[in-house]
Amino acid sequence: MVSGVRSSRGHRVFQAVNGVVLTLVVVVTLYPFVTIVARSFSGERQIRAGEVTLWPKGFNLTTYEIVLRDAVFWRNYGNTVLYTVVSTAVAMVLTTCYAYVLSKKRLRGRGFLVGVAVFTLFFTGGLIPNYVLVTGLGLKNSVWAIALPNAISAFNLLVMKAFFESLPDDLEEAAQIDGLNTYGILLRIVLPLSKAVVATMALFYSVSFWNSWFSAFLYMDRSELMPVTVYLRNLISGATTGGNAGAADAQLSQVGANIQAVTIVLTSLPVLCVYPFVQRYFVSGVMLGAVKG
Repeated sequence: MVSGVRSSRGHRVFQAVNGVVLTLVVVVTLYPFVTIVARSFSGERQIRAGEVTLWPKGFNLTTYEIVLRDAVFWRNYGNTVLYTVVSTAVAMVLTTCYAYVLSKKRLRGRGFLVGVAVFTLFFTGGLIPNYVLVTGLGLKNSVWAIALPNAISAFNLLVMKAFFESLPDDLEEAAQIDGLNTYGILLRIVLPLSKAVVATMALFYSVSFWNSWFSAFLYMDRSELMPVTVYLRNLISGATTGGNAGAADAQLSQVGANIQAVTIVLTSLPVLCVYPFVQRYFVSGVMLGAVKG
């Protein structure tokens, strides 16, 4: 009984300490983002004076109005949605197929194929060779210039490979006895059991493509093809001033004061809206991997 009391008391202490530590981590993580949101709604003078912390000072929507009234912004936003959806779909198909193949230990040349994937974690072809290759293939000014060069992430590939290897071989053997071929096993047996890792990898890919700007900046020559991240990057650097060329000087000054905060809020909002629907798959995928080790 005494041992049980001591164990229970130690467990309660551990939970208390763990709760305090995790609370501090949450506060430290959320504080910068909350500050950015407050800055995006604050006035120019208050931001420059350093008065904005967790609550807006000199509340205004000037910068939001300038950006959201611009037709180019909405066209670039639509481009971002298109590029993210297409690129994520291509990446998921290729990564899933490649990972499923690598999970089969009986595959000839498996070690070489794994080595090729791991090699890309440390070495790349270089910026100029990639540009020459994409240009030579005629992919410039198209969604494929963004989707294909970044189609497979070696890290995501290895994570999916490890997950597929953790699935029992008996399931596939039973499916083969029932007459399913390799594609049928993958589509009807493996993928339904892999919703967690598929959702997690889709989240990783979509966030990466949504936030990406350099590929489009490199391979797109026309402004109407740019994603919203390039639009906002140009706005920060002063390359553009939005679609309203005749905006008042006060408005342009306001853009210069809090445009970075507005940029972060606008680019983060879609991810923040989608994540709650994927969270349960993400958590279950992490827990399943932890249990199966």
